[in-house]
Amino acid sequence: MIKVAVLTMSDKGSRGERIDESGKLICQMVKDIDGDVIVHDIIPDEQKIIEDKLRYFADEMKADLIVTTGGTGVSPRDITPEATKNVMEKEIPGLSELMRAEGCKKTLRAAISRGLVGTRGSSMIVNLPGSPKGVAESLGVILSTIPHVIEKLHGDESDCGKPAK
Repeated sequence: MIKVAVLTMSDKGSRGERIDESGKLICQMVKDIDGDVIVHDIIPDEQKIIEDKLRYFADEMKADLIVTTGGTGVSPRDITPEATKNVMEKEIPGLSELMRAEGCKKTLRAAISRGLVGTRGSSMIVNLPGSPKGVAESLGVILSTIPHVIEKLHGDESDCGKPAK
């Protein structure tokens, strides 16, 4: 089982003014990689709160995978990538690029998403857009790579030269 933490950034959602469809979708999608959601929180778009949650999920809860949704655009309150960058140890830019490329097949507006993918300790962190459509496209295109990344973070020394599917 992959221990998964889901974190939704939404001012309205954190006040109970919006239903978190994107977070629910993440919880469903990670089942395809044997993911077990150990926590699903909804918080406001506040950088310190986001950073503290990411650290807590990685360092204290030892989540294998932390998936965020929301706050990846260019609006003044969209600060998820900045918060993630402050807690991340290693960035995995290829996966971020792959997510944006997949979204651009549907709309060029996907190129505006600034979501990051990286690691902290033995946790993988993935920033997804806030819309269910953006979640489905972005997480869908990288989902099959996640177990391999987590195996590597946990010390797997086997070769990575396996053909892509």
